[in-house]
Amino acid sequence: QVQLVESGGGLVQPGGSLRLSCVASGTIFAINRMGWYRQAPGKQRELVADMSNTVDTTYAHSVKGRFFISRDNAKNTVYLQMNSLSSEDTAVYYCTLYQEGYEYWGQGTQVTVSS
Repeated sequence: QVQLVESGGGLVQPGGSLRLSCVASGTIFAINRMGWYRQAPGKQRELVADMSNTVDTTYAHSVKGRFFISRDNAKNTVYLQMNSLSSEDTAVYYCTLYQEGYEYWGQGTQVTVSS
């Protein structure tokens, strides 16, 4: 069993920054991918960024150059540094972990970009 707990969401003004964190616990294998999806009201859930244990990274086109994903394998933690935020980034952000053919999800953390 795997549990993912996100933190770091909140309200931020346009142009501001936030850093999300997600800690995984349970049976974590060395080979995996951890990352972030988001879902805005009325929209489908979409990949924001993910990173393998070998640092192979994927970013959504809409966040390239503004968001940066990193991970600490020793702590089973993944981070998402979000810069130059706009209202388009308002969504619930979900942490994911994919390993051994299974994908696990966190509960989500709300990010609201508004003045």
